[in-house]
Amino acid sequence: MEGRAKACCYAYMKHTRSHRQPRRAAGRDPMTDFNIAPTKPRKTGPVARKDESGENFPVASRLIPKHLRPHVIAFYRFVRLADDIADDADLEPETKLAYLEALERALTSGQAKHAYLKPATDLRESLQKTGVSDRHARQILRAFRRDSVGARCHSWSDLLLYCRFSANPVGRYLLELHGEGVAAGPASDALCSALQVLNHLQDAREDWTQLGRCYIPLAWFDEAGISVERLVEGESDARMRAIFDQALEHTDRLLERAAALPGLIQHRGLRMEAAVILSLAESLSRRLKSRDPMKTRVTLGAHHKLAAVARGLARSFSAA
Repeated sequence: MEGRAKACCYAYMKHTRSHRQPRRAAGRDPMTDFNIAPTKPRKTGPVARKDESGENFPVASRLIPKHLRPHVIAFYRFVRLADDIADDADLEPETKLAYLEALERALTSGQAKHAYLKPATDLRESLQKTGVSDRHARQILRAFRRDSVGARCHSWSDLLLYCRFSANPVGRYLLELHGEGVAAGPASDALCSALQVLNHLQDAREDWTQLGRCYIPLAWFDEAGISVERLVEGESDARMRAIFDQALEHTDRLLERAAALPGLIQHRGLRMEAAVILSLAESLSRRLKSRDPMKTRVTLGAHHKLAAVARGLARSFSAA
């Protein structure tokens, strides 16, 4: 299963949830899903299952200044390891939470008893050198804790809340790393959330069949009169297609809000990076509208990517 999006160049990382959970009781504060008590980790630790070369979108591309790329990679590798912990089907929820807690302790204290915690200490060193806050990485860990216990999204608002922690901190980290102010924050959040949702749609069937997870709002299945179990099928029927289209309509609104992002970024390289990623996301949205993600994972071909990059670069120059 591919990593989301999203992780460090306005690319989002795939954040998933393992184990089915009952619906949240009416009136319960959804933020409670992000506050999970830690337990103790096992002595042996996990390892990341892939690196930055396997992501949907570029990580630390040449548009990022050379002296900043190692810091972007450090952030990515920390998040990649945490993501893979939350995605590990062989680990119990309590063990996942323990590993994630150990990662956060190593990040904040600099103390690591086990080799698998090295990405946390490396990121701590990077953050100290750059002066960037650790809150972005810690916010992402909150989303992974939610993933680890299988919490689901029951509405579009729930999904956006999830993206607030799982995806938006990636953009906020990059903005802070490049010395950008707060003006670009909301548009960055919109882009990161859109990227996250697009990846959820790409992986909808695989997430369900392999991990029993569904990020698409459950209320939409109820409104369509079908069960979430429909995700096991190898092809969308009209009602399933309508759910995908509904998600894409909402995502397009996010991309419309994100369109202002390149013009809000002062740093030339990051502005170009954001514009390219925005164009790639728009292309992927269009592709998902014309292809069935239940049949096969919908991706962009080389020619789609080249065209999107060209559009993105043109957009960045006009926004300068």
